[in-house]
Amino acid sequence: MNDVAGGQSLLYLTDEQLRKGIEAMFFAYRGFTADPDRILEDKSYGRAHHRAVHFIHRSPGTTVNNLLSILGVTKQSLNRVLRTLIEDGLVESRVGKEDKRERHLYLTETGAALERELSDAQRERMRAAYRAAGPQAVAGFRQVLEAMMDVEMRRHYEALKDKTT
Repeated sequence: MNDVAGGQSLLYLTDEQLRKGIEAMFFAYRGFTADPDRILEDKSYGRAHHRAVHFIHRSPGTTVNNLLSILGVTKQSLNRVLRTLIEDGLVESRVGKEDKRERHLYLTETGAALERELSDAQRERMRAAYRAAGPQAVAGFRQVLEAMMDVEMRRHYEALKDKTT
């Protein structure tokens, strides 16, 4: 049986322990998004722009429909975000070669530079936290996050993970 500090078993978590985990995740997420939010605010963008730029970077040439599926937003909402990113020269939309109805998305050099700036800020925070926690905690943390994913999100996550291995 695994024990945590104070001898509390991980096999049975009290509501109080779960509440603490939920609150820790909330405050960690605020910290994780704080640096990119400051960068985005200077450019009059929001988190939706960040997510779009991130996933277009991870899958150059992704279709609008694939991005809709990953982000789980409405077509109208994504179109607003993409229109801004395209008009500002961060994203390029190309007509599909096989299916002319498809739009494939690519970051421009300017878009790639913004993605790097945003990701660098988050990588620094993650790197520091991972170093402080140690390798076993990092592996456990990843297991917890993966176990919390919905089936559809897990499929997208696994597809992205496969691109880097």
